[in-house]
Amino acid sequence: MSSNSLQGEIPTGGPFKNFSAESFVLNQGLCGASQFQVPPCKRKTRMSILKYVIPGILSAMLLATSIFWMLMFCRKKNANAAAHTILTPQVLWRRVSYLELLSATDGFNESNLIGTGGFGSVYKGTLSDGIEVAIKVFNLELEGAFTSFEVECEVLSNVYHRNLVKVISCCSQIDFKGLRLDIMIDVASALEYLHQGYEVPIVHCDLKPSNILLDDNMVAHVADFGIARLLSGGDSMTQTMTLATIGYIAPEYGTEGIVTRRGDVYSFGIIVMETFTRRKPTDEIYVGGMRINQWVTNFLVADAIVEVMDSTLLGTEEDHDFMSKECSSSIMRLAVVCSAESPEERINMQEAVAILKTIKIKFSKDSTARGKVLSRRPIS
Repeated sequence: MSSNSLQGEIPTGGPFKNFSAESFVLNQGLCGASQFQVPPCKRKTRMSILKYVIPGILSAMLLATSIFWMLMFCRKKNANAAAHTILTPQVLWRRVSYLELLSATDGFNESNLIGTGGFGSVYKGTLSDGIEVAIKVFNLELEGAFTSFEVECEVLSNVYHRNLVKVISCCSQIDFKGLRLDIMIDVASALEYLHQGYEVPIVHCDLKPSNILLDDNMVAHVADFGIARLLSGGDSMTQTMTLATIGYIAPEYGTEGIVTRRGDVYSFGIIVMETFTRRKPTDEIYVGGMRINQWVTNFLVADAIVEVMDSTLLGTEEDHDFMSKECSSSIMRLAVVCSAESPEERINMQEAVAILKTIKIKFSKDSTARGKVLSRRPIS
C-alpha cells in the first residue's frame, strides 16, 4: 500500500494488526497510531462539538420564539381593531341642521315630548334617513343651561359603551342670533352677483321673503326670476306693467315703472328690517302713510333702536349670544340706507355685502369673548 497517496486514519484492528510502518511509506495523507510512524489523527472531542451545536440550537429556539410572539401580537392587534371598528362609534358627528330637527319632531310638537329635565326637554323624532333619535333641547334662558350643554356634549362624545347613550350630533338654534345675519349675507351675495358679477346686469324685480329659500344647512338661495329683467341697454329700463309685491317694491318702480338695480337694493333693505324686527312692511302699526323704513329711521334717530328689534335677539350681557345695541344699530343703518327714498342715495350690493360681513365679524368676536362660538360658517 506504499506510494499510493492514501489519506485518512489507519485502522489498528483486523488484518491491519499484521502491517508494519513500511507498508504505509510515501502516503502523506495518512494518520494513525505511532507504530505506523505516521502523524496522529486530530480527533474532535465531544466538548468541541457541543461548542458549535448548542449555540445553533439556542439561536433556532430564540428565532422560533420571536416569530411565535410576533404572530400572536399581530393576531391580537387585528382582533382589537376589528372589535373597535364594530363597537366604537365614529368620532365624526353627522351633520344635522335645525331644520331637520324641526321636521323630525313635527315642530317640537308636544305629542313627541318624552320628558323634561332641569335644563330642557327631550323629544322623540325620526331623522331623514329613518334613524329614530331622542332630541334634547336645552333652555338657554335658564342659568347654567349653556354650561350643562357644553359639559354633556364633551362627556358623551368621549365615552363609548353599549349601555350608554350615543351622541349622533348636536346643533345650535342660532336662528335667533347669528343665522339671520348669515342669511342676509347670502341674499346680498346673490344680488351682488346678479348686479355686478354677470356679463349683463340682472334685476330680480320681486325680491321678498317668500322668494328666499333655505336648504338643509340653512343657506339662503334667491328664487323666482319670473319677472327679472336684463339691463342690456344701460343702467335702467321702463316697465309698463307693475308685477312686484306691495311693501317691497321701490317707489320709483311702482310710480314710474323705472327698473334699476337700485330697486332690488330697496327691496333688500326692507327684508333686512323685517328679518330683525319681525314686522312686515304691511303691518297695521304704520299709521298716516308711514312705511317701515321711516318707522325704523325714527327709532334710530332717537337712539332707541332696541325698541324695534325682535325681542328674542336681545338680552343681557350675562347671555352668551345676545345681539348688542351696536350690532343692532349697524344692521338697521344698513337697512335704512338701502331703502332710501331716492335711488341715488342707496348703496350698491357690493357695498352692502362688505358692511354685513364687517358686522358679522364684530358680532362673532363679541359672542366668542362671552364664551360662545356661534355660526361656524366662514366669512368669505
